[in-house]
Amino acid sequence: MTLDRLVVIESGYRFNTSIRLYYSYISCMSSLKGENPSNANEGCVGPTSQDAGKASACAGCPNQSACSSGSFNSPAAIAAKEKEKTVLQNALTNVSHVILVLSGKGGVGKSTVSTQLAQSLSSRGYSVGLLDVDICGPSIPRMSGVVGQTVHQSQQGWEPVYANPNLAVMSISFLLEEGDAAVVWRGPRKNGLIKQFLTETDWGVGGLDYLIIDTPPGTSDEHISIVQYLNDARPMMTDGNGSGASGAIVVTTPEEVSMADVRKELNFCKKTSVPVLGIVENMSGLQMRVSDLSFFRDGSGSDNGDTITSNSNDCTNDVLALLKEKCPEVLSMVAATDVFPSSGGGPRGMAEKFNVPYLGKLPLDPNLLKACEEGTSFVDKYPSSPATSPLNNIVDKLILALPVEDDDGEENDAMKTD
Repeated sequence: MTLDRLVVIESGYRFNTSIRLYYSYISCMSSLKGENPSNANEGCVGPTSQDAGKASACAGCPNQSACSSGSFNSPAAIAAKEKEKTVLQNALTNVSHVILVLSGKGGVGKSTVSTQLAQSLSSRGYSVGLLDVDICGPSIPRMSGVVGQTVHQSQQGWEPVYANPNLAVMSISFLLEEGDAAVVWRGPRKNGLIKQFLTETDWGVGGLDYLIIDTPPGTSDEHISIVQYLNDARPMMTDGNGSGASGAIVVTTPEEVSMADVRKELNFCKKTSVPVLGIVENMSGLQMRVSDLSFFRDGSGSDNGDTITSNSNDCTNDVLALLKEKCPEVLSMVAATDVFPSSGGGPRGMAEKFNVPYLGKLPLDPNLLKACEEGTSFVDKYPSSPATSPLNNIVDKLILALPVEDDDGEENDAMKTD
């Protein structure tokens, strides 16, 4: 079955509207809960008002034509919305916690954090789902070791791919005929697929303890849609946070170029009432054991212009042999250096400013990168690596913030951290 056949957002099951109206509908979905569209003009009267699309404040609003048509407050539209809510609620009824991994900046390691959190939680015995909603750049399958797999449909819905018995993965990558195929879609079609992921993925009879959602950079269509879908799917939150998402983990690197965009993401969470579980400072510095370093003689003064990375100047074996002979204790030490300049108070200061938790630093660790390339659990395969303890600490804080209860309402001691 092709992806085009799977994503049929024009069907009556979803919305009997045009693509353009569907796009406007996404921005106006919150209005059915008594809120104005996020991109509305100042002084918006709301899509359900009798003056919707006609008031002076409506002039120039991108939602004006859709609001004035009455499409959002007609009995048919309200009935369709209620039906969608029911479908979403039924789909996620057995999911204890939904965690969004966000960052306003690309390339800061959201997918790395998402994957390794999921791997670590599943290694501790939790039932975990990993949903990749980065439609144009899905990297979760590679990092979770299931690249090239496909999903199948059953009577219960799409069957996700299992990276291990406790970790189920869903991504658009599993639906593409070619792994390198470009997904060139506008917002409505991406939003339609995200909703299908939420409503039609069968996470198993027992459900999930944690559903981790890896998102693309920014605060655009996909983010607005996923938050609104979750609000519809999970209206009765036991922790009373007012959001369908249990919380968000925000990932950043230490430099100001990254934090400037991440501050926008934190404001997005505040505006959409998504609680921030904490900020992860990724790539906080390079850390490696001395025994894993390579050493080179400086070739900058050589006649042939060799650089210090030239194989001809490699003196690693000589240096390691000398250290082993003269001071072997140095070999087990960790060498560290900052890669990105930290701005101001850095991510920790940003967390304090926004009054959100600071979950800790994840250093640049070659073994962490290797685990993502291999699709393995970093903390299991490299228990003595420099980033292992920081990652375990972040997982500990996550479990403490969002504990999983058993059928009797008690925290499951069998799945507590070691």
